Amino acid sequence: MRQKIVRLTLVGGVVFLALLLLLATCGGDPEGETKDGAATATAKPVLPSAGPVTRLTVPPEYATDRGWEIIGSSPDVAVSHTTGLLAYLERSEGNRYRLRTVDTASGELGWRGQAWQPPDPLHYPKLATVAKGDRQYFVTWSYGKVGDGLSPSSTFLALDLYDVTNGNRQRVEVPWSGAPKVTTTGPGIVISDAKANSTLIDPVTGEVTELRADKLGYPQGCPACKQLTEVHGQTADGLLLGGAREFWVRGGWFSRNVAPKGTEKGSGVVTSMTPDQVLAKWQPAKKTKRAGTHELWAVHDAATGEVLTSVECHKPAIKPGRYPQAVLSPSGDYLIAGNLAFDLEAKQGRCFEDEGGTAHLTLATVTDDGIAYGAENARDASEALSGGGLPVAMDFATWSTERLSRNARLPGTETTGVGVFRWTDRQDRTHLIGYPRTG
Repeated sequence: MRQKIVRLTLVGGVVFLALLLLLATCGGDPEGETKDGAATATAKPVLPSAGPVTRLTVPPEYATDRGWEIIGSSPDVAVSHTTGLLAYLERSEGNRYRLRTVDTASGELGWRGQAWQPPDPLHYPKLATVAKGDRQYFVTWSYGKVGDGLSPSSTFLALDLYDVTNGNRQRVEVPWSGAPKVTTTGPGIVISDAKANSTLIDPVTGEVTELRADKLGYPQGCPACKQLTEVHGQTADGLLLGGAREFWVRGGWFSRNVAPKGTEKGSGVVTSMTPDQVLAKWQPAKKTKRAGTHELWAVHDAATGEVLTSVECHKPAIKPGRYPQAVLSPSGDYLIAGNLAFDLEAKQGRCFEDEGGTAHLTLATVTDDGIAYGAENARDASEALSGGGLPVAMDFATWSTERLSRNARLPGTETTGVGVFRWTDRQDRTHLIGYPRTG
């Protein structure tokens, strides 16, 4: 696997290239590597002839008599829907970590990276997928320090970007003070302080650009934009930013100009985003009947700000500490977030709540077949996927919900017609199991 390491120092808003090394090897296990360094492995899926994988109780759409199983996975996984590869981290001796891949359709192991020690060696690095144009990368990151002392000048964020197709690796190290917020929804990687300062990384070239708060291009006549300003992520046309109210794309569209009909134009608040959509909540116009009791949730096109679809929900009695993250189906036809569900092709939405406005349902996963999985009485998607609450399936064709078996596990993701399930055994080992869909 070809590996490139880029170490950068940011001083006074200017990016200096401190070190650029092209390495043939970088301390990994060379066993089984090909000429370009991408390691290969023999596939060992559990086939029907060899006996079934661990059989969990899962939704009836999945066949548990065949599939594949991985033991000892990281908490995070990442999926490339274009290739069908799933990436996960495994821990080796000396608190070193290695990125590995598996073909979700066949269960065959794919390329693997070389083992390395992150700046925070006691914890698994974070893992996600990022895309720019037709190029996709698995990216890992870890925040820690250099040496024995701990000061703003010695802490940094280490990121490793792996080309999804062949595993070629590029290392980028960015000096950083304070816990970073890393966003991978756009065509680039955005590191921010959860406020207005950010650093952008081009996943193709590794180029790093620092963007200070005074360079955010605030819209004219928007005082709320300069209050509690936050970088939400990157769109194809620029950074998505928001203030206490209202939001905008730097150098692009402004929320006030794309507000949904019947809402207060200056009330928009970003709650989450995907590579191509922005989910925001709005206040109904003051003179409307539901202004005091409801909110309107709208899915916006990230490129233009155009409202794709929307739905009303009751205002919660208590403002949530954080908003649910938007999750797309692999094809991008369906979007879910908490108790919200949107059919983007049909331009329809649904808010799942009782007559009194209480939301009991949390949706966590959605498939291309138009089935979303979640749980009632779960605090969030993470708890639903961990077995909390009462498991539920929701069908977009009818907008109806159906309770599953009380102990049913939900797929964390689905790709190539295979649902990926997670469970932890008595030895505290994480298992990933791929079950194909029935039929």
